[in-house]
Amino acid sequence: MSEWAMKRFWKEASFEERPDGFEVLLDGRLVKTPAKRRLIVPTEAMAFHIAREWDAQDEVVDPRMMPWTRSANAALDKVAAQRLEVCEHLAGYAVTDLVCYRADGPDALVQRQSEAWDPVLEWIATKFGSRLNVTSGVMPVSQAKTDVDRLAATMRSLTVFQLTGFYDLVTLSGSFVLALSATESLHTPEELWSFSRIDEDWQIEQWGADEEAAEHAKTKKTAFSHAIDFFKAA
Repeated sequence: MSEWAMKRFWKEASFEERPDGFEVLLDGRLVKTPAKRRLIVPTEAMAFHIAREWDAQDEVVDPRMMPWTRSANAALDKVAAQRLEVCEHLAGYAVTDLVCYRADGPDALVQRQSEAWDPVLEWIATKFGSRLNVTSGVMPVSQAKTDVDRLAATMRSLTVFQLTGFYDLVTLSGSFVLALSATESLHTPEELWSFSRIDEDWQIEQWGADEEAAEHAKTKKTAFSHAIDFFKAA
């Protein structure tokens, strides 16, 4: 998403209810997205978070400190215009889902993956009728089109705001399955993020942490938690 830079010119950020949602205002004036759309969001909770972000800005606006605003902008400017492409892209993750690719050793890592991922796959099979195949080592595994289609169908009922949050959940975790379980509150955000990091955490335990990689992982974890909150607020 395009970033922007501006100096603070307003005294107070607020929001008002409209027929099509809640509109964010700066000193009573409209806020526009980078693509010049009105910043109208579906729920009061989301509008509250966005207004609080604008109120928290100092002399110069820092978009990095405004995840709710960035996500809302992405929903209105990008996801709404490219919904089909977004859904097709995300469905591709179900074809090569992280939780379907297991280590073939050592036994402790194999067990850790199985304990975390098997119950999630069983839940997916029970709730959505999609039983995904699992492989170990470097060999690829194919998935039945009907199983992938059933999972992809879960995106049909999502609003563009929910789909925006879901997009981040899938791409940050590398797993359609874990993202779907996040939207259903099957596990806590902390647990789900740890599920997506089993391989990386194992390597850290064996060889130690890299400071730059650890900082990057921390940033992604924060974004993952935000994506869950954004999805639920939508």
